[in-house]
Amino acid sequence: MRRVVFNQKGGVGKSTITCNLAAIAAAQGNRTLVVDLDPQSNSTRYLLGTGADEVQDTLAEFFDELLSFRLNPREPAAFARPTPFDRLALMPAHPRLDDLTAKLESRYKMFKLREALEALEDEYDEIYIDTPPALGFYTRSALIAAHTCLIPFDCDDFSRRALYTLIDDVREIRADHNPELAVEGIVVNQFQSRARLPRKLVDELREEGLPVLESLLSQSVRIRESHERALPMIHLDRSHKLTREFQALYAELARQAVEA
Repeated sequence: MRRVVFNQKGGVGKSTITCNLAAIAAAQGNRTLVVDLDPQSNSTRYLLGTGADEVQDTLAEFFDELLSFRLNPREPAAFARPTPFDRLALMPAHPRLDDLTAKLESRYKMFKLREALEALEDEYDEIYIDTPPALGFYTRSALIAAHTCLIPFDCDDFSRRALYTLIDDVREIRADHNPELAVEGIVVNQFQSRARLPRKLVDELREEGLPVLESLLSQSVRIRESHERALPMIHLDRSHKLTREFQALYAELARQAVEA
């Protein structure tokens, strides 16, 4: 299963959702890989902490080799490294990914990530792809490479207006490049159950028939500590309400996959 977490809006929790779902998958015994395509490298820092500053053989080197036409390019597995968490590996990002974008676009390398991840199918049970907050080369590559797409939604009117465009973008990628791609669901993040507006927005989206997932992720200051300590919630505080919500989200996605 290759799952991309996608939203063109920044600050909606893409990296947080990616890393926490991946950490739960690994904790449950699944060989899991996180692919960090965002030059900001938030997922890389979340999973490696201060070790992110010394990491080598990042996805910048992977894409560099695509542009250099090396006679003996390294296998995709060479760019996956272990994290401190059992069964959880990472293809790390690097800020230099930004500098490579124009060349990669001009040489139409959008299908190379899918080829790389297909080559890793026997090594990993689940692959999670984190994306930049823009529908550029790396996000398109991720959508072409993935089986399913999760869309984080942070319960404000701006996000709601953008949601329809996001779903149309996924449909366009599916029609043009990846017929297997499906919107797996909309993940409501930073939900405030006692506030009227978030409840109203979620109810209205469901009434419109949009695939809003039942599992809601609460707003919590604990997630900031999780980021700071480079510990996904299941490793920071297994009994916390937000940890249980991430576990419920993972279980809901697993049920949907079985039913599909």
